[in-house]
Amino acid sequence: MTIHKPVLLKETIEMLDLKKDSVVVDATFGGGGHSQEILKIITNGRLIGIDADKLALENFKQENGNDERIILVNDNFSNLENILADLQIKKVDAILADLGWSSDQLIGKGMSFMQEEELDMRLDALQELTARKVANEYSLGELQRIIKNYGEERFATSIARKIVAYRKDKEIDTTVELAGIIGSAVPEKYKHGKIHPATRTFQALRIEVNHELENLEKFLPQAVQSLGSEGKLAVIAFHSLEDRIIKDIYRENARGCICPPTFPQCACDGKPIVKVITKKPIVASEKEISDNPRARSAKLRVAEKI
Repeated sequence: MTIHKPVLLKETIEMLDLKKDSVVVDATFGGGGHSQEILKIITNGRLIGIDADKLALENFKQENGNDERIILVNDNFSNLENILADLQIKKVDAILADLGWSSDQLIGKGMSFMQEEELDMRLDALQELTARKVANEYSLGELQRIIKNYGEERFATSIARKIVAYRKDKEIDTTVELAGIIGSAVPEKYKHGKIHPATRTFQALRIEVNHELENLEKFLPQAVQSLGSEGKLAVIAFHSLEDRIIKDIYRENARGCICPPTFPQCACDGKPIVKVITKKPIVASEKEISDNPRARSAKLRVAEKI
């Protein structure tokens, strides 16, 4: 049984503006929380659920049986165009991507510093790069870069130095072990803040291992191209790095003309491809945050294909 609670569920479903015969892509299927609601509406439609985590798809199938409307694909959403081409689907009516991690997916993958697990963090169990490899083999400079850029961690340098110093005597094997190293690298008062001192570093490692930002940058243009006229693209981000990429790509596709302001008239003949529906991101209500604290950082941005 899934323990995952989808965030911004009501708002997302409303913004997708689905019809009975809509063809919808859930590009980050996870526990299928959003898709369960989508299926209630698209009684004569089709749902393509994509996830790099094979186990997540198998669990959904086991719990929900076979539904002829659903096609589940074990792949990364960055391969959206190829996935739809293989299915002989030219255009879809709506695409959803919830960039958060399902609570079910966090279990047993070395994602959490709250329990002792092997330092792994792979969403796709077949890939070679793991968090253990990053922690033990990346250079000091590489560790500083990912912890600072992906974790937005102000103590990135001291944390990277502690990791490198520790592994000279022993390889870092577990989540709790790494969390302890991080804790020893930050000032005492930082240990009693709103978030655990290891949170940002663990985020950085997870992003690096799963190529999350790179895959998002590949996915968004493909999603725009895969939508039919008036199709909706809804993406839920959970940290500023993701949200910035979404905002910039939406803006780029909504801009049209790219001629310099000094040009007397347009020479590029560029036309807007999408209309941005959410001028500001939709965020969770206080009630939802109370019921589901992970919704606190969620931001939903929606664009419509012109």
